[in-house]
Amino acid sequence: MDSHDLPEHPQPEHPSQAEMPFAMVYGKAYTQLPKDLYIPPDALEVFLEAFEGPLDLLLYLIRRQNLDILDINVAQITGQYMAYVELMEAHQFELAAEYLVMAAMLAEIKSRMLLPRSSQEDDEEEDPRAALIRRLQEYERFKQAAEDIDELPRIGRDVFSASAQAPDRTLTRPDPEVELKEILLALSEVLRRADMFESHHISREKLSTRERMAQVLDKLAHKQFVPFVSLFTVQEGRLGVIVTFLAVMELIKESLVEIVQTEDFGSIHVKARVQ
Repeated sequence: MDSHDLPEHPQPEHPSQAEMPFAMVYGKAYTQLPKDLYIPPDALEVFLEAFEGPLDLLLYLIRRQNLDILDINVAQITGQYMAYVELMEAHQFELAAEYLVMAAMLAEIKSRMLLPRSSQEDDEEEDPRAALIRRLQEYERFKQAAEDIDELPRIGRDVFSASAQAPDRTLTRPDPEVELKEILLALSEVLRRADMFESHHISREKLSTRERMAQVLDKLAHKQFVPFVSLFTVQEGRLGVIVTFLAVMELIKESLVEIVQTEDFGSIHVKARVQ
């Protein structure tokens, strides 16, 4: 049998990534790259360093080589600076004009350093690097000050202020109002104690409420405050207590005496009203 007569068995296709999809798009797993996928050459840009200006770049180059600002090698720093500028242009970064101005200044300083000078000119002419060194020193001081300030605790970032309203300290203590039920409770206590002294009935002469009113006013005449319970004589029995209570109520009604209580559930006192 000729080999051409044998049936052809298709070779199994092996996906480039069978175990795990390399991307999930809208919930759909992709194990192969689309045939029409186009990745532009400038889709990925990597920013290695970020500088705030040409002085910041110069200071970074000097620090990276551990050089002294007062004795910088202008030729070496100029070469590194121009290499960085060319790198930015090659990556199509938007280059600020101040970087180009600094490049021109470095080129001028480098050319002035290379020119031959006599000894008399050396004594009279200032070092071409002096102006740049002063600017670098001033910038370094401000940059260090900014870093020190940024490390301080900042409200809203590191420190959060708490506020609380102080309690009202101008408090007044109002005198409680004497209600009728308080007086009735005091009356019931006096009646209870009066019953303790009553063992048999004794006929006594009738007591007059008006006379008892006069007796109460006599007790209050020479005193500021008199306890309410001290106006009663328990030996007179229930009748004497009731007559005294009615006399006090009548005096209160006629505004001749007033009831005072300094605190809740405290003792009740009676005093004569000032006419």
